[in-house]
Amino acid sequence: MQHHIAIAGASGRMGHMLIEAIQAADDCTLSGALDIPAAPALGSDAAAFTGQPAGVAITADLAQGLQGAHTLIDFTRPEGTMAYLAACRAAGVNLVIGTTGFSEEQKAQIAEAAQDMAIVMAPNMSVGVNVTLKLLQMAARALSTGYDIEIIEAHHRHKVDAPSGTALRMGEVIADAIGRDLKECAVYERYGHTGERDPSTIGFSTIRGGDIVGDHTVLFAGIGERIEITHKSSSRATYAQGSLRAVRFLAGKRSGLYDMFDVLGLPRD
Repeated sequence: MQHHIAIAGASGRMGHMLIEAIQAADDCTLSGALDIPAAPALGSDAAAFTGQPAGVAITADLAQGLQGAHTLIDFTRPEGTMAYLAACRAAGVNLVIGTTGFSEEQKAQIAEAAQDMAIVMAPNMSVGVNVTLKLLQMAARALSTGYDIEIIEAHHRHKVDAPSGTALRMGEVIADAIGRDLKECAVYERYGHTGERDPSTIGFSTIRGGDIVGDHTVLFAGIGERIEITHKSSSRATYAQGSLRAVRFLAGKRSGLYDMFDVLGLPRD
């Protein structure tokens, strides 16, 4: 089956990586390229940067960009994603969401839309990260008492949300595994006289700098030992390849909200 894919944020860093991945995949075709009205690249060929034009112009017109697409891949920002969500729902186009930073209300709107369309939503499309989430689930269950849990993440200077969606997902997976609610036990800031660490909490630390693609470490610190589970991304290519796996997974599906565990066939328990 040939998968016809539109890309949101087509002139951005992740947009370029996705377009390169589509161009290299025998079963994928770039059918549309979307960007914001102020994008300087509007009207230009979306794949011109590769030296192999695709014959697809970047547009801010949602109907034009989605025409002929089976699936839209979106790694933009929450406000943009919500507009793309409504357009895809109206056009009968499936959606792969890699955007992070959604509010609870926006997440609820996405879940509601999934009654009429098929969506894969994951804060990180990397296959390795999702295997790491599975390892964290196992580790958390075994280390639920006597170990302090800290999540440290580092990203490039341009990232606008913190902690990263991946770090938050790690926290959710760990909290669920040990019977806690992340909303109740997460600690995102420490400053001044904080007192002793509450053993029931999950701490987050955020680093922003340079061109770091994405590093995540979960530290289980006990007495006399500590365990660190780390994933480091050196290229956005891994997110692009995971996104194409999500596109293939959605083929033929009419509705439902899925994540990368579903795409990769990873068990939830």
